[in-house]
Amino acid sequence: MAGQSLYEQELLAKASKYLPGGNGGNTNFPNDLKFLAREGLGSHIWDVSGNEYIDWLMGSGPMILGHAHQAVTQAVLEAVSQGSTFFATNERAVLLAEELCAAVPCAEQVRFTTSGTDACFQCMRAARTFTKKEKILKFEGGFHGTSDYAMMSVTPSTAEEYPQAVSSTLGIPEAIQDLMLIAPFNDLDTTTAIINAHHDEIAAVIIEPVQRIIAPQPGFLKALRDLTNTHGILLIFDEMVTGFRLAYGGAQEFYGVTPDLCSVGKIMGGGYPLAAALGRADVMSVFDQSTTSYGGYVNQIGTLNGDPIGCAAGLATLNELKKAGTYEKLHATGNQLRHGLIDRCNANGIAIQSCGEDAIFDIVFTGQEIKNYRDGLSGNATLMDRFNSGMLQNGVLKGWPQKFYPSLAHSEEDVTQTLAAFEAVIPTLKQ
Repeated sequence: MAGQSLYEQELLAKASKYLPGGNGGNTNFPNDLKFLAREGLGSHIWDVSGNEYIDWLMGSGPMILGHAHQAVTQAVLEAVSQGSTFFATNERAVLLAEELCAAVPCAEQVRFTTSGTDACFQCMRAARTFTKKEKILKFEGGFHGTSDYAMMSVTPSTAEEYPQAVSSTLGIPEAIQDLMLIAPFNDLDTTTAIINAHHDEIAAVIIEPVQRIIAPQPGFLKALRDLTNTHGILLIFDEMVTGFRLAYGGAQEFYGVTPDLCSVGKIMGGGYPLAAALGRADVMSVFDQSTTSYGGYVNQIGTLNGDPIGCAAGLATLNELKKAGTYEKLHATGNQLRHGLIDRCNANGIAIQSCGEDAIFDIVFTGQEIKNYRDGLSGNATLMDRFNSGMLQNGVLKGWPQKFYPSLAHSEEDVTQTLAAFEAVIPTLKQ
């Protein structure tokens, strides 16, 4: 890397002055590796100093076509020329809603919003309204945005006993803890016991089908679907990450399990602030202002809900993803990179667990099998920091601390150069 220019150093100083912690609240690099992104094209990004990186972070997932994809850029420019927002239902929002309902198994109706946080929150609110029950069960370590409900037991200690919820951020009223139940991911016995004991109170179960980087054990999602059906509990898939990544129909298509509701965003918005709650028409009717079935309706208003710019980007992105061979290429790229990483760690005698699916994965530096959040705590965080730092110094950017997001823009050369970076960095981890 060429180092930092004086201008980037000045901007970083301003960031420290004007932004809490010197960042926007997302990726926070170590002080000696901080940089400011300037531009991206395809699978690469450049910082303000002109340093180039192979990007496996890809905006935390949405840039599945690559940065500044021509079809998406053209669609956005055309939409911008016709007006940015209207606070009224627009043509592109209707067309995107139609495509979402055609693509996603559970989707009969769509309510747009602007973030994954709000989409997951609206799914939970709709479930409470529809079932007339208040509690939500989520899985320990699962991330569903930053609402008060979602931030329960995201990063707890191991001292809590299931199903006790604990806040993972300051500023949340203690009363919220009583409305959330916590279960361990991939543990059907414990989850079943909790649901059986509390089914009269539970409106919905919300789950990431791939929890962070942990894939579901065979049969777990199907058993959870059967269990919720038995008790009349709604099942919510948080597909902010898996939607349009594992398959065109998301995790629902990939694993063959259909929930009642799901949240989508990231890829669906083409890199713009767009997300949505999707689901069964009877459940989604709670958002209909004209309904009287449930003694009112869920009031969900947002200035930029379904804005035409984000919808244009989303339509263009989905049109590209429907092309033949798309998902074969995506999974093949991830598979090549993933197994290259595993092989190099094994060759150097470094204990790892490979987690996730080929289209979304990472490693954990541990010899213990990773089935849930608490298993993941066995990982060597110091080694992960050293690995990520070494990769960045070799011009490769990935999720900090976790996740590789393969894209359709990544080339064989990108994979080869990343494997070369693995060769350079992994042996140093033993020192």
